[in-house]
Amino acid sequence: MTLDELLRGLWRQAGRIALAVLLLYAGAATVVWNWPRSYVASAIVAPAETTGIATSALLTPAPFLQPSLLDQRPGGNFAVYLAALRAPEAAAAMARETSLPAELEARRAALPLGPVRRALGLRMTADADDVLTFLERNFAATPSLTSVTWTLELVHRDRATALDVLQRLHAVAEGRVRQTLAELAQRRIVALEARLRIEPDLFLRNTLYELLAQQQRAALVVSADEAAAARLVSVPVVELRPSVPNRPLLLVLLALAIPGAVTLFAACRLLLRGREEWRPPVWPRPPARERIEPVLARRPASTTPGDGG
Repeated sequence: MTLDELLRGLWRQAGRIALAVLLLYAGAATVVWNWPRSYVASAIVAPAETTGIATSALLTPAPFLQPSLLDQRPGGNFAVYLAALRAPEAAAAMARETSLPAELEARRAALPLGPVRRALGLRMTADADDVLTFLERNFAATPSLTSVTWTLELVHRDRATALDVLQRLHAVAEGRVRQTLAELAQRRIVALEARLRIEPDLFLRNTLYELLAQQQRAALVVSADEAAAARLVSVPVVELRPSVPNRPLLLVLLALAIPGAVTLFAACRLLLRGREEWRPPVWPRPPARERIEPVLARRPASTTPGDGG
């Protein structure tokens, strides 16, 4: 099928294509418009690498690979803080301290899939694993391209719950890092004190005293400093109006995608139909010719006068 034939076929089906576009756009726009709106709670944090132990003795006493100009990955206590935000311990804390499990159970029991889940005997209760799945889908930590700050965002349908969960997540992750550092410093203090009790050498005792002073300072900083892993540049706040999903943008994208998809489907259908209708031409065979066998003939003798016969 040539391009002219394809365009003429699409033009003949213009009414059907327009009707299909309108029906599909109306259905998709209805789904987008009735989709539940959600609030976004956000906070801006920065790595709190300002103390002597924040560089970090939690992961390794000295980094094996020095960071390069192209390596922008977080390190130290802040890397542990980011990992703790999505850890199972954080999900268990959110399940105990917030109303996320009850809200997840209410969503499962709501229409239209609630009766289907009951009929199939599926699990309706929510546990810590469901809360962890919710955090993996609705929580994001995005680095800034112009500074060392990170933006924490949590999406939830309830405005107060979104703000409460984000605040508790920050507190749980910061508390986890602070607790680990305090336990590490305390174990080192106990080991150094035990070694000092039995060490007779004066020079070694002076070195042990210096190490003990460093660990005591570390324990003091952890207990007294405001932040051991992440400092709040902007406190957690939540928007006044829901913004997820972005309905205007989705409607514009649907208006661009649906006509193209319907037209492409119609063109493929015409091409497939034209291929089925097309058959290779059958050329008429030329008539068979009778084969003429060659015959050998002798040349007759010449009878011209004067041949001497």
